[in-house]
Amino acid sequence: MADREKGGFWVGAAAVMFYPLTAMGRSVYRNADRIPRSGPALLVMNHVSHLDPAVDAVFVHRNKRVPRFMAKDSLFRIPVFGKIIGGSGGIPVYRGSSDANESLRAAHQTLRDGKIVLIYPEGTITKDPEGWPKRSYTGVARLALENDVPVIPIARWGTQEIWNGYTKKFRPLPRKTVVHSVGEPIDLSAYREKERTQPLLREVTELIMDRVLEQLVEIRGEQPPSRVDGAEGRA
Repeated sequence: MADREKGGFWVGAAAVMFYPLTAMGRSVYRNADRIPRSGPALLVMNHVSHLDPAVDAVFVHRNKRVPRFMAKDSLFRIPVFGKIIGGSGGIPVYRGSSDANESLRAAHQTLRDGKIVLIYPEGTITKDPEGWPKRSYTGVARLALENDVPVIPIARWGTQEIWNGYTKKFRPLPRKTVVHSVGEPIDLSAYREKERTQPLLREVTELIMDRVLEQLVEIRGEQPPSRVDGAEGRA
């Protein structure tokens, strides 16, 4: 069995904060062995609640890896939480600014260093009242195509029952079940040698998110609308 990836002081601080939050729900992990025990990987997830980063961090940590989150820059300015997520290797994402490309460069370097990067391509929690993913940003396709690493779709469901980002309701009791379902790594070999046009990036982004959606459908046992687009995704 692989040893646990070393995380350092700030990862330990994150564990102290996040593990108790995760205890608000009953965790169910499906096919967690698909997360590589060593080497780089890009974990792609849906986003339904403000609890997701804490719950997802614990999920990855329990599988002996340290996730480096790509998260909107405002999270890094939250007292205590921002210090922890930044100190543990988080990557701030600056939407619509000159620093946006810097976020991708940092993520590229993190993957080249053999680490796990966790990304929410939607950019923020979905505003769909039923919790289905909205149209996503194409940065996930850039990362997936420019780094020959496992791209792993993961759906998580149940956190919205504890803290609902759509209704803003916090209901920790009674305890809810939170399920993580890990899909097979996505084969993108047919796209890697093609010119990185915006239509190609959009196609790959939708392919990746469709795989995340497949996992979410399996958890929920119901079909989504034809497609939940929400706001337009951008590079």
